[in-house]
Amino acid sequence: MADHVVINGDTAQFLPSFGAATVVVQPGTMSGSGPATKSGKAFCLAGDEAQLSVPGCTYMTPVYSIPGVGTLAIKALASDQQSTKAKHQGKALILVGGQFEAVFRVSSPAMQPPPGTAPPVPDATPEYSGKGMFITTNMTFSAT
Repeated sequence: MADHVVINGDTAQFLPSFGAATVVVQPGTMSGSGPATKSGKAFCLAGDEAQLSVPGCTYMTPVYSIPGVGTLAIKALASDQQSTKAKHQGKALILVGGQFEAVFRVSSPAMQPPPGTAPPVPDATPEYSGKGMFITTNMTFSAT
């Protein structure tokens, strides 16, 4: 079944639940590398998702309630988010599809409040897994 193609400037929206962590998500903006365009905006090709990065997002967990900071990224596209028939320069087009696999990489760990006068305990988890989806402005061009 055909689905809308993601184009330059479209949004990657992350869900706030990343396993034990809750992230204050911010949207990311896709950059298309395809020379072919729709309304002057380049198509996003498989591999373009790896360039998306959303730094400066805060997070916390039930145990580590003093917020930390990290970066959101797309880890992998879902199988329905890549065209199987339509190719551009030998690469699949990125489709809106379902939900992609996302990763939250911790740059400054959240902290566990200290007991008494001890220092706060940092979160030792370097990254958390979550999900996200694409929101496109392209309502006319679809591919399979």
